[in-house]
Amino acid sequence: MAIYLDPPLWPAHDTHFSHLISDTSLEELHTFAAAAGIPERAFDCDHYDVPERRFDDLVAAGALPVEARILVRKLIASGLRIPARQRNKSLKIPLLNRWENIMPGHDALFLDLLDRWGEEHRKYHGRTHLLAVLEALDLLSEPDVPPRNVQLAAWFHDAVYRGAAGQDEEDSARLAEERLAQAGLPAADIEEVARLVRLTSDHRPQAGDDDGALLCDADLSVLGGEPEPYARYVAAVREDYAHIGDADFAAGRAAVVRQLLELDPLFHSQRARELWLDAAHRNLRGELA
Repeated sequence: MAIYLDPPLWPAHDTHFSHLISDTSLEELHTFAAAAGIPERAFDCDHYDVPERRFDDLVAAGALPVEARILVRKLIASGLRIPARQRNKSLKIPLLNRWENIMPGHDALFLDLLDRWGEEHRKYHGRTHLLAVLEALDLLSEPDVPPRNVQLAAWFHDAVYRGAAGQDEEDSARLAEERLAQAGLPAADIEEVARLVRLTSDHRPQAGDDDGALLCDADLSVLGGEPEPYARYVAAVREDYAHIGDADFAAGRAAVVRQLLELDPLFHSQRARELWLDAAHRNLRGELA
């Protein structure tokens, strides 16, 4: 039974952060953190993010310093680790690191988007979905880096989410036009980002639209998950539409599933088809049945 602390390697807010964990229980971790004066808001599902300036006094208080890879192993072995894809309320640091790779110096815009993606009414269309889309873009683009405009479109594609299909994408595109103009991006880039955001309304890019195909494939990658993650996705979508009665939701969802099954192609790149197509068809047909 011990508290562990990795080196301050994770950059954010003009400093670096360490992770503080317990190898036994969250109760032990919360007790240690409270005694050390670490605020509750620093807790992120299975660890506390603590700034570099606190490292020495946390070690003095009894935290055992270990390499980051050792800390991860201990957290996994404890059974307390929450996979990144299951986090929604935080994910601030991994998303910030990605944002700074494409829009350094625009912290206010990042925080606005982070707040939007973290709205309480979102269940599926939250920060975990954003991170999943960004990770899918990486996977589909390897060994290259996804185009910047495609990454920005991923950040904006559900930035406005009220559960109004079509209107949400249009409002998100308009938000991108407004905020990216304020950020000083060239007009051609702004137009392209907004165009890509609007494509996520029906996921039907034109032939030869490589960037549109890349974003649409990444956005639909959830369809190709294993049965358990896919079931969680469907349940979360139902929660997103909790304001709609069961019968109306069932009819609307069935229409969406049929529309997805009718998309030809469902995935546009060869890599996306190899990764997700068979599983997506299995999941969609199973849901419809």
